[in-house]
Formats: sequence, C-alpha cells, structure tokens
Amino acid sequence: MDRQTRDYAEDELRQVLPVRLREDLDTVAILLNVTCRRLRTASGLDAATRQDILYVSARAGMALDLAHPTAARRELERLRTIARRCGAEP
Repeated sequence: MDRQTRDYAEDELRQVLPVRLREDLDTVAILLNVTCRRLRTASGLDAATRQDILYVSARAGMALDLAHPTAARRELERLRTIARRCGAEP
C-alpha cells in the first residue's frame, strides 16, 4: 500500500473510532516514537539488533494503522526490551 493510500485509510478510520480509542492509539504512537528515537541514537548496535528494531517498529506501526492498541502495546514492549538490553532506555 503506498503512503498516500495508507494516510487516507488512516484518516477515514480515525473519523469513526471512539475518542478513547483514538487517544489510546495516540499515546502508544508517542511512546513508540520516543523509544525508536532512543534506539536510533544508541551506539554499538549490531546489524541483527538494528534489523529487529526495524521489524518490531513496523509491526507496531501496522497495529496502530489497524487501530489495534493491544497489539501495538505488545510490540512497544518488545522494543522496550531491546532498548533495556542495549542500554538505550532510562
């Protein structure tokens, strides 16, 4: 799915979601962005770990796109585990 189509679908979906669910998704998205930023700036990560980060980040993004906060939180927790292991989480 190209980016423009994805953005359109996301906008349309958000119009029909309850406010509480939208806020929950937004919270997860913010936490995901912060965690990803910390991981991107972490030094000494090997190629396999960087690939894991990209894979888990993509899964979290898809869960957010599909308005599935439980799955998004699960992937966020996987990223946090990687961050703790790499020393990138406070």
